[in-house]
Amino acid sequence: MGAFLACDWGTTNLRAWVLGESGSVQAHKEFPQLGVSRLQPGEAAKRFRDEIRPALRAEGLPALLCGMIGSTLGWTVVPYDRCPTSLEDLAGALHAVLPDVHIVPGVSCPGVTGASDVMRGEETQILGWVSMDPARAAGRHLICHPGTHAKWALVEDGRLVRFATAMTGELFAVLRKHSVLRTDDEPGDEAAFAEGVEAAGEGDALSSRLFSARGRIVADGKPAGTAADYLSGLLIGAEVAGTPALLGVEAGAPVQLIGDLALCRWYRQALSLRGVSSEVCDGEEAALAGLAALHGRTA
Repeated sequence: MGAFLACDWGTTNLRAWVLGESGSVQAHKEFPQLGVSRLQPGEAAKRFRDEIRPALRAEGLPALLCGMIGSTLGWTVVPYDRCPTSLEDLAGALHAVLPDVHIVPGVSCPGVTGASDVMRGEETQILGWVSMDPARAAGRHLICHPGTHAKWALVEDGRLVRFATAMTGELFAVLRKHSVLRTDDEPGDEAAFAEGVEAAGEGDALSSRLFSARGRIVADGKPAGTAADYLSGLLIGAEVAGTPALLGVEAGAPVQLIGDLALCRWYRQALSLRGVSSEVCDGEEAALAGLAALHGRTA
């Protein structure tokens, strides 16, 4: 496998690497101002040519891009691959925007309501995690990718067979900024977080449970500075309690956490409070493994 330019091009940020033999990192740069939400229509190709390639001295290298760059906000709309899917399937569905530039398709599946659920970018990390250890290509694995729109995925024998999205991160942001539960305090109180996880119960009646975040402050005398932590614990607690069952996974099954390490820590704590074991994989490592594995299947 020769060197190539790998990009994880998301809504708010762009991360780019030059990867060499065996996926070794030869260069790396982040572009916090080049997320697709900041691009004008038709601008992606020019910014890629004029800014991203020169910054990594990657002119002439083949490029593989994943994430929201394949959405309506990105370079071009790349059709979703359909579950079940694998690295081999994704490699066969790469979309060429230039002869030497390809975009990884997102993935869709039937959602919990019957309408489709979708992801762009997480599939590269999830299947990248599989590629990091041959043993992961066998058996059944429950994966959680925390984030603004958290993804819970079921992987069976190396194939992504189904997933469900939880808008936990976005709900947290909206509620703490634009609701009666608003607070400017930053999370960090582990005791209040644990209290919120316990208050989440089994994830049912969430709208009723949420109001306890106000009652505990105005009537029970809890410190106002713990509101954000309690709210975070309640939302994440409800997610980890209820989402696995939507995928047909039995209660207590171990969870593989992939993503931002700081956010994974809170999910791991919530799972532990419910007696569920978990392991953590850095999302950047998983993304690089996925991009390298896809490139290796097309080189």
